[in-house]
Amino acid sequence: MNSLPNDTKRESCPTHPGEMLREKFMPEYDLTATSLADALGVSRKSVSDLLNERRALTPAMALRLARLFGNGPEFWLNAQQAVDLWHTEQKYRDKLAQIQQIHVNKGASKT
Repeated sequence: MNSLPNDTKRESCPTHPGEMLREKFMPEYDLTATSLADALGVSRKSVSDLLNERRALTPAMALRLARLFGNGPEFWLNAQQAVDLWHTEQKYRDKLAQIQQIHVNKGASKT
């Protein structure tokens, strides 16, 4: 089975994990910011900052959320990584465009 190339650039920022929590998970589980903070054993400010996308999701928070909701920490970390990469690519777009890809010289011998 051949894999499909995934080289198309996103036009918009991926969904922040805080938005996922705010829009999907919290309503489904009938959670408030306070009840979520209590369930996770963290401060309400930490949860509020994450929900309002003022804070990045940490590996520790990913582990807490995975435990609470029964999914994997990778789900949460991958979402944060997608956001971080998108923002970084936007910031360094011009500099990245100046870098030329290199290719292996198949005719070279190892000595």
